[in-house]
This record gives sequence, C-alpha cells and structure tokens, in this order.
Amino acid sequence: MGDIEARLRELGLTLPEPPKPMATYATAVRLGELVYVSGTGPLKPDGSYLTGRLGADLDVAAGQAAARLCALAMLATVRAHVGSLDGVARIVKVLGFVHATPEFFDHPKVMNGFSDLMVQIFGERGLGARSAVGAPSLPSGIAVEVEGIFQLA
Repeated sequence: MGDIEARLRELGLTLPEPPKPMATYATAVRLGELVYVSGTGPLKPDGSYLTGRLGADLDVAAGQAAARLCALAMLATVRAHVGSLDGVARIVKVLGFVHATPEFFDHPKVMNGFSDLMVQIFGERGLGARSAVGAPSLPSGIAVEVEGIFQLA
C-alpha cells in the first residue's frame, strides 16, 4: 500500500476540512470495500469555492487548478469516512463535470488536474477509469465538480 499520509506531507499537500453537503445527501457512502464519494467542488483553503466557467472566465490551467482542489477536498472526505488514506487500495472511477461554454472542448485536459494529482499521490493505483463532461451550470457556479469511487484494502 504505502504510506499515503506521509506522501501528502512529502508533496507539501494539506487537505481542507471535509466539505459539508450543500443539500440533502451524504458526502460519501461505504459499501463493503467501496467508498462512493458525492460530487465534490473546488474547495479553496479559505472555505470558499472556485467559481467560473471554462471558455469564458477561466482557461485550461485555471480549470486544472480547480480540479486539483476537487481532488484534495475529495481525499478529505474519504479520510473522514474511513479514518486514513492509507487504506485506499485504488481509485476505481471518476466522473468530472466542467462548467463550460458550448464552444469549450478541453474537458479531459481540465480533469487531468484531478487525475495527475491522484497519480502523484497514489502512483499507478491513482489512475482509475474516468469520464469528463461539460455542464452549462454547476451548483453555486463552481468551475468543476468531481465524484469518485474508491476501493479500500
């Protein structure tokens, strides 16, 4: 497995407080060895969310930064539900929604901000199946929303 908590420190990454639900839902549900994480937005260190629309307000690099923030917030949620990230065996599936204009086509590049960070942290185990789609709007105007499925050891 490896010591994921130590890897976070080595990379200089700090997880935020786990995000609270924006409506009536659980932020994560554990079913056997799988943890299903609800859509997670780009939570900034100050507790606010990165907002904007790709192709209008934000470029690909800003979208990738938003996706990275989603990754950190999602890991905070997983850790809160299972106690430690050291128990994560692999990332199974990720679905990313990119708040974008109809003319924007680089949704996969934006989602690489999420996926690249997961590979940095977990190695090959961080590379799961993935979909990236555009959305005309997202809750509270957030730039990116990501949901995921994690397998536990």
